[in-house]
Amino acid sequence: MDVSNTHLLDEAVVTTTLDAIVNWGREASLWPFVFGTACCAIEFMATAASRYDISRFGAEVLRFSPRHADLLIVAGTVSYKQAPILKQIYDQMPEPKWVIAVGACASTGGFYDNYTTLQGIDEIVPVDVYVAGCPPRPEAILDAVMDIQRQLKREAKFEVRNLDFKGKLDDV
Repeated sequence: MDVSNTHLLDEAVVTTTLDAIVNWGREASLWPFVFGTACCAIEFMATAASRYDISRFGAEVLRFSPRHADLLIVAGTVSYKQAPILKQIYDQMPEPKWVIAVGACASTGGFYDNYTTLQGIDEIVPVDVYVAGCPPRPEAILDAVMDIQRQLKREAKFEVRNLDFKGKLDDV
């Protein structure tokens, strides 16, 4: 076989960076762990069902162990009693990991301005995307997943994220 003809390799060679290949694989295979506590969790269930089909975005493999997940979706009200559990789940997730706060309660405490309700999960864990609404539509949750995928394209492959974040439950 004569390989001196360079036209044989014109369409067979692709050049890219390792970051681009790794991030392409990550964005096409997000494994979410859902921390659902209220009506926003019901909206996430609708998002995962056949009508909205989150699997079109590579996030259909719902994990029930934080050690197998890379996307934490907090959907619903989080009380101060649940906050250490949420922090432990986040800490058990392998790097790189991302967090979506779904709905008004997870983002700001919602209309629960009292002594039992955490006024936003960003007091405990770093949040990458906030989803507005009470409860938000499934399209908004899908948009948040796509936003995470857009963030993935810009990241370095082995960079540890959120090193400067200090939440209320972190050691000082």
